[in-house]
Amino acid sequence: MLNWCTRFNIFCFLDNNSYEFEEPGFECILAAGCKQSVSLNGGEALQALQGFSDKSKDWLFGHFGYELLSQSNTHTSHTNEVEFGDGFFFTPEVLIRLKQNMVEIQCIDDDPTCIYNEIHQQPSFIKKRSAGNIDLKTGITATEYKEILGSLKKHILRGDCYEINFCQSFYVNDITIDPLFFYQKLSAISPNPFGAFYKLNDKYCLCASPERFLKKKDSTLISQPIKGTSKRDITDSSMDIANRHYLLNSDKEKTENVMVVDLVRNDMSKVCRAGTVHVKELFGIYSFPQVHQMISTIAGEVDPEIAWTNIIKACFPMGSMTGAPKKKVIELIERYEQFPRGLFSGSIGYIDPAGDFDFNVVIRSLMYDETKKLVSFKAGGGITFNSDVDEEYEESLLKVAAIIKVLKDE
Repeated sequence: MLNWCTRFNIFCFLDNNSYEFEEPGFECILAAGCKQSVSLNGGEALQALQGFSDKSKDWLFGHFGYELLSQSNTHTSHTNEVEFGDGFFFTPEVLIRLKQNMVEIQCIDDDPTCIYNEIHQQPSFIKKRSAGNIDLKTGITATEYKEILGSLKKHILRGDCYEINFCQSFYVNDITIDPLFFYQKLSAISPNPFGAFYKLNDKYCLCASPERFLKKKDSTLISQPIKGTSKRDITDSSMDIANRHYLLNSDKEKTENVMVVDLVRNDMSKVCRAGTVHVKELFGIYSFPQVHQMISTIAGEVDPEIAWTNIIKACFPMGSMTGAPKKKVIELIERYEQFPRGLFSGSIGYIDPAGDFDFNVVIRSLMYDETKKLVSFKAGGGITFNSDVDEEYEESLLKVAAIIKVLKDE
């Protein structure tokens, strides 16, 4: 199916990788080709998207960039960034949904049977295409990273904020990759419930995200922020269990998590009926191939009069990728990171014709610009006053370990 869809300039493939926990990730769904689209450019972007949604009354797929609601244009362009823009949504020419042993194909101009046959005629494997020599570079050194964390802890001590998410960037110049081959390799190494393979003309996002931003089903709204990470050890089961228990019992990790939970509850309360926002699960521990994660689930009942884009506006950017209080930490993030996050820390997902939607958090993701021959990716973590700068630096590297492994073909 993915071999078949590469003929299109625009497509979005979402995959839950068969995770079965309480609130499953994306269903396996492919939107290919573009009938209509809207580009989002700050300011009144969400109003434009709502108008597009109301007019089309169709499936919409696309993304929100982290800077979508930003009032600043400080980081409008960067040489070592793959730039997807503030946001983009499209109505697909072909929609393919996989449910257990069933395939559903929706299209207007083509015969679904022909599409099904074309897909089956595609090779079932992807030929390896080497990325060549990898000269991986970082936006800042390890020393600079730790010095910035020291400065952020001073802000926390002064009471400017309680927790802040700080990220660093990685990039490779003059590189040519086969996005599909590397996406499949990344998915094999690091399958996660909010995976995405997204193409917007000459730009690609290869996403292995474990985190949901927001899901709306009928009147129920849920968010599942992640805050708290420990390493997997598949070679030593006793050590792996110990790492999981550390996360479960760590006061530091729980403190970080509950701060974000409170922030998300506050955001959701702006668009949910009074008294309906509640914590469905607190400090849930979920295990993925590289890491154990602490995930909490917050739910509420949406006011039916609220437009879906206003729900996004109330909660974006997500608390797990900013911190608390949100307004102040967004200012500090812009000051100290000094690069645009772009699609990283943004969201990829869909809204269906009934007005239900599901969006992920774009983390653990590789961005590729085919024209610029550029790969970039980012990682970071939540910083509190009790954070150890050395441990935080190592955690940020752990989060991109799978991407680096894929690039280096290890």
